[in-house]
Amino acid sequence: MLQNAVLAVFALALLPACATTTAEVRVAAKPEWRLVIHGGAGVILRENMTPEREAAFEAALQRSMQAGAAVLREGGAALDAVEAAVLVMEDDPLFNAGYGAVFTADGGHELDATIMDGRDRNAGAVAGVTRVKNPIRAARAVMEKSEHVMFAGAGADAFAEAQGLEMVDNSYFDTDWRREALERVLQERARTAADRHGTVGAVAIDLNGNLAAATTTGGMTAKATGRVGDTPLIGAATYAENGVCAVSATGHGEYFIRVGVAKTICDRVKLLGEPIGVAGDVALAEVAALGGDGGVILIDAEGNPAFAFNSPGMYRGVIDAAGSMVAIYGDSTD
Repeated sequence: MLQNAVLAVFALALLPACATTTAEVRVAAKPEWRLVIHGGAGVILRENMTPEREAAFEAALQRSMQAGAAVLREGGAALDAVEAAVLVMEDDPLFNAGYGAVFTADGGHELDATIMDGRDRNAGAVAGVTRVKNPIRAARAVMEKSEHVMFAGAGADAFAEAQGLEMVDNSYFDTDWRREALERVLQERARTAADRHGTVGAVAIDLNGNLAAATTTGGMTAKATGRVGDTPLIGAATYAENGVCAVSATGHGEYFIRVGVAKTICDRVKLLGEPIGVAGDVALAEVAALGGDGGVILIDAEGNPAFAFNSPGMYRGVIDAAGSMVAIYGDSTD
């Protein structure tokens, strides 16, 4: 979906990337600000998507981007923008984040989130929260209101509640279609690729050139209680450093942890001078070599955006002062 005259700027941004393809955009002029989002990567095929569901995802991605853009166009911080964008997706049952998160094997929900400020590389994360309505807010509270980087489990819930964040019963996150997925996985004793994926994230650059990144997930369907993936681990799914890049990842978390995907990408940009798209491809090639798949969204110090993914599709979008675009599939003809 195209809004305003942005096709020339963003056409390449929505191309898929794999081990041999780079999805980088070279922007002629530094943008005033820019936000890039994802709503998860995986086996997302046109033949499995109804027109109504496709339209619903596109509209949801636009709502997320508009929330972040509202912060940035008024001169707000990249950190506030990525939080705002992720909050919208946490509240939308289409995504595996807050409301609508997948079920654990024992029929509950455990959510993870992280946020990172590129100005000073301050970061906050929560893992395995069960009662926080919006995990990204809990992650930010950890960053700003504690001396720590991560809280987990009951301690994370207790910390969030002590900070006055909105708490809910675990059943708040229930949806019928996620329960059906759980029952299928438990009965068949096997997960599809779609069952292993589902994460939302955002990266942004603001008017002052500051970078930030945020990521939230419900994990994988029928995951073991207490399992933690890559999302709350700084350097695995999330990283932001001013002057270098900002990254948010989605995919099979065990492999992203082992590669340290987000930090690997930013280090390749910082130490080798690689463009973000190239660095993203290299990191995902390592993930693929180990047997994993997924994708990343990226912004560099000049505001150039990139997407890289080695799965059939990734819900994604980009917005700046010129307009916005969203895409879903890996054939780049959205």
